[in-house]
Amino acid sequence: MKRLRVVVVAAAALIALLPVTARAGTGYPDPLAISGQQIIHDPAVIALKSGGYAAYSTGGVIGARLSKDLRHWTDAGNAFAEPPAWWFEYNDTGDPWAPDISYRAGRYWLYYAVSSWGTNHSAIGVATSPSGLPGTWTDQGKVLTSGTTDPWNAIDPAIVRADGRLWMSFGSYWTGIRMVELSPVTGKALPGAGVHHLATRPDAPYAVEGPSVVRHGRYYYLFASYDACCAGANSTYKIRVGRSTAITGPYTDSKGTPLLEGGGDLLLAGHGRYLGTGGESVFRTRGQDWLAYHYYDAEDNGTPKLGLNRLGWVHDWPVVK
Repeated sequence: MKRLRVVVVAAAALIALLPVTARAGTGYPDPLAISGQQIIHDPAVIALKSGGYAAYSTGGVIGARLSKDLRHWTDAGNAFAEPPAWWFEYNDTGDPWAPDISYRAGRYWLYYAVSSWGTNHSAIGVATSPSGLPGTWTDQGKVLTSGTTDPWNAIDPAIVRADGRLWMSFGSYWTGIRMVELSPVTGKALPGAGVHHLATRPDAPYAVEGPSVVRHGRYYYLFASYDACCAGANSTYKIRVGRSTAITGPYTDSKGTPLLEGGGDLLLAGHGRYLGTGGESVFRTRGQDWLAYHYYDAEDNGTPKLGLNRLGWVHDWPVVK
């Protein structure tokens, strides 16, 4: 009986997390209703081993949010008290962008980008922490850089492990999404590692960015943000996805169109008050996959807010619930 009671309580707790069903006529479900500090951009969410959740984001010195249940979020300041000095090589303010958080080898790893709008003079850096909490991060320096002669842009990092190796997808415009292998020891790009091309658009400005790669079953899935962000309620961001049996591709959509040829199944787009959905990441907790992203709230002057939806899988393709 005690075991049954635990199972019933756990099931009830999970049901309480389920978001509302799709609003009639939109084709997309609304995000989970949340409270507290909702403002966020480019969220990366992780279930902490100490309990609860942390979300890091663009804004501040890598803005931090904490939650015990995914529903109520509190402002937890920033990952860093001050920007590391080297960030100022890439912009005047030292502002970092689009973090990614993961856990391996007994530590949390926080990847992020520093750059300026409209340039690919950019760098991806990494920091480590024993707890994953704001204020505990130690910066470890540059992971990968790009310059004006490179055909890609070193921003928007996302980490994935595959067959015992460590990989980082990245990219924004500048011919799209790329991937490079990292050292499992340092977490930085292996010397001489080739840069693989995963996705692009057929025409300039090649508006695809913010990748996230996850494994489900025998496939790797590449999620990415297409079109334009950062314009409030006028943003046209949307999330598309493709898959591959190999971590470095080729990735194709459900019709077989390569993502290198403009393919990609539409997973989530703006609807109702939830506009410009993108800047996504995927995380797993309690045996459930979740999609985290920002949207621009049309009923709140286009303010960017945290969107959370369960991810389901139908015939080995992701669906937002």
